[in-house]
Amino acid sequence: QVHLVESGGGLVQPGGSLRLSCAASGINFKLYTMDWNRQAPGKERELVARISGGGTTTYEDSVKGRFTISRDNVWNRVFLQMNSLKPEDTAVYSCSVQHRGNVYRGRGTQVTVSS
Repeated sequence: QVHLVESGGGLVQPGGSLRLSCAASGINFKLYTMDWNRQAPGKERELVARISGGGTTTYEDSVKGRFTISRDNVWNRVFLQMNSLKPEDTAVYSCSVQHRGNVYRGRGTQVTVSS
């Protein structure tokens, strides 16, 4: 069974940084593309960053140059380093993976950027 657990969210001031972590189990992790998504109140979920099994990364335009996705294929974790945070980055952040035709997602972690 695929299981994803996020951690690392919290309250941070504008301009601050956070590092999110997602622990994965139930898949051969190194073979899978992993996504970080976010959903702000009243808005649809959006893809923030993606990393392939081989380490190729893509980013949503608004986070380019500020966020970095990475992975540890030994410990089956994917990370999202978020720098220069803005109030508009406030959302629930979740990681997800597509496995056998299904999308699996963790419960998410709240990130609030506010002074």
